Amino acid sequence: MQDFSFLWPILALLTLGAMTPGPSFLLVAQTAMSHSRRHAFAIALGMGCGALIFALLASFGLVTLFTLIPELYITFKVLGGAYLCVLAYRIWKQGNQQSVPSQTQNRQKSSLASFFYGLTTQLSNPKTAMVFSSVFAALLPADVPAMTPFILSTGVFLSNFGWYAIVATVLSTPKAQRLYLRFKRAFCRTAGALLGAFGAKLIVSTTP
Repeated sequence: MQDFSFLWPILALLTLGAMTPGPSFLLVAQTAMSHSRRHAFAIALGMGCGALIFALLASFGLVTLFTLIPELYITFKVLGGAYLCVLAYRIWKQGNQQSVPSQTQNRQKSSLASFFYGLTTQLSNPKTAMVFSSVFAALLPADVPAMTPFILSTGVFLSNFGWYAIVATVLSTPKAQRLYLRFKRAFCRTAGALLGAFGAKLIVSTTP
């Protein structure tokens, strides 16, 4: 039986990275408090799938491709930064709304749309693939079982989805939503400003 115990330190490190506040955390938190747990879970699933895709691509040489074609990496970063800036503007505008959307309004918004919202947000930052690749290169042993990329990527999905699902659960409670409504304008302004800063940083930092 093959030993995959070497994966635990890698997954622990990447899970800690996912728990670091960033665009993904802000989006899940804002959705959980301003819409519903269902939509926040759909976004969390999209985040997990985005991490899974990046982990697979990192395992099969995406970073090498970025190194060989720097223009591709720069284009990816600029488009991702622009997407985050648009997202920041939308959240900023939500601060002008006077209430949390009703259950009827929440039902009208597709869970599939929320899923793709989370997926595109996760995929908007190609630096995630660079981080995955660096961790894999540093911690993977020289000789690994053939299925390692798939098992590792599945673990990355579960850790990312699990963390954001916890965030969605905690912040979608009535108490959290009442707190959000009380400080909605300040929260949306802060979240929008931070997301905009993340997007701008991606655009201006064009060195692979």
